Amino acid sequence: MLRYLTVPVTPFQQNCSIVWCDETMQAAVIDPGGEVDRLIAEMQRLGVTPTALWLTHAHIDHAGGTGEMARRLDLPIIGPHQGDLFWIEQLPEQSRMFRFPAAEPFLPTRWLEDGDTVTLGHTEVAVRHCPGHTPGHVVFHHAGAQRCFVGDVLFAGSIGRTDFPGGDHDTLIASITQRLWPMGDETVFIPGHGPESTFGRERRFNPYLGGT
Repeated sequence: MLRYLTVPVTPFQQNCSIVWCDETMQAAVIDPGGEVDRLIAEMQRLGVTPTALWLTHAHIDHAGGTGEMARRLDLPIIGPHQGDLFWIEQLPEQSRMFRFPAAEPFLPTRWLEDGDTVTLGHTEVAVRHCPGHTPGHVVFHHAGAQRCFVGDVLFAGSIGRTDFPGGDHDTLIASITQRLWPMGDETVFIPGHGPESTFGRERRFNPYLGGT
């Protein structure tokens, strides 16, 4: 079964998630935005073995520590969708703009497409392409655990911003209603910032979604 620990990192308190297979203790790190030493220490404390880095998208608070962690631990970088190549190329500028530590450059080992899967030990996780916040945004869904790691697509009581380059409000709403809602009302999602919620709660009560 999939297990996870959420570790808020960077001044933006981005929800980096350490996810692992509880049979093999093989782990992936979703969105290592920064504080690499802290994330490594948490994995050591948990007794898990990191095998990959998974990216939902390439904004600095989600991807800023990726190059450093991949280099230090010799890990493949999986995701996001190739639509976020622009944002990966802009990481140095993003670092300067938001006064983050300089982000080491990287290119993903593997780009992800809608309908792909990623494997963690004995656990398989589904990938859905959910553009709108960024063109290449993806989410990671484990149906058995009823958990979805949604990055900045959806939040408890809010939705992702669409005023950055490549963002589009209508596309984001379509991603939420057509890709996330079919995962089921009981599915708990781990957003890029803030507390967890369920798709059912947000579908009914999120003021930005109007009961969709």
